[in-house]
Amino acid sequence: MSTFFTILFNGISLSSILLLAAIGLSVTFGLMRVINMAHGEFIMIGSYTTFLVQNFFIAFLPPSVFDLYYPVAIVFSFLVSALFGCILERLVIKRLYGREMDSLLATWGVSLFLQQLARSIFGAPNVNVSSPSVLNGNLEIFGLAMTYKRLFIIFLVAACLVFMYLLMYKTSYGKKVRATMQNRAMAQCLGIKTNRIDTFTFAIGSGLAGVAGCALCLLGSVGPSLGQNYIIDAFMVVVLGGVGKLSGAIAGALLIGMSNAFIQFGTSANIAKAIVLILVVMFLQKKPQGLFTIHSRSLDD
Repeated sequence: MSTFFTILFNGISLSSILLLAAIGLSVTFGLMRVINMAHGEFIMIGSYTTFLVQNFFIAFLPPSVFDLYYPVAIVFSFLVSALFGCILERLVIKRLYGREMDSLLATWGVSLFLQQLARSIFGAPNVNVSSPSVLNGNLEIFGLAMTYKRLFIIFLVAACLVFMYLLMYKTSYGKKVRATMQNRAMAQCLGIKTNRIDTFTFAIGSGLAGVAGCALCLLGSVGPSLGQNYIIDAFMVVVLGGVGKLSGAIAGALLIGMSNAFIQFGTSANIAKAIVLILVVMFLQKKPQGLFTIHSRSLDD
């Protein structure tokens, strides 16, 4: 029983990381129909931003306040990644709306450029980020040891979900985003400035990827190719759950994360990834629009 709950906890932890990486991707792909292969590099940018904030606290502030670096790093990871996302959308993405293959090739080139830029600035070896002392150790309940780091990541993802829910469903901005997703031409006729919606939404999605990178610093070292380890799984979450749906992203992340954890228990990580990929492809053969879909007259035509 303890083994079962350990696997379950690991599955939830993996699902939370995938969900945090996929939330922004789901919204931006649903809004602009752009395949952003550079989304993983926003995760990397968030990780390196956390590393820089940590070094700033070490160099210029007393050791007694070192643990405060991490909340500051979360904010800066979001802002810096959002800024890079805004620049990318203005310079590249806005010229490729509705052209999936062109956007895939262009953003893949941007991905390679950002990886090489990180190698040039920080060097090829990975760098390490120290966890706040409050997150060291385990919480043991009925023989199940849950690390504080993974518990914190789960709560961080929950907070980001609440933020996105309130933004998308309780604000006028969220109504404009959903209207643009369902029928861009009609939204423009009603006076919605869809270009601004695109830029702001892409920046938010990129910022959330940066927060994911900040969270991943708690689990391992930071390197230029960090985001590439999660980008494929993030796309699978988006496609499986349904493009543009927050509930779909949650369901897709849980299915993929839990499947990986349980299959990996009896095999290996690589075999588990391959089996999950095959299962996702088989499912999409039956339901190509994913678990949840956005219904509108323009999409149904």
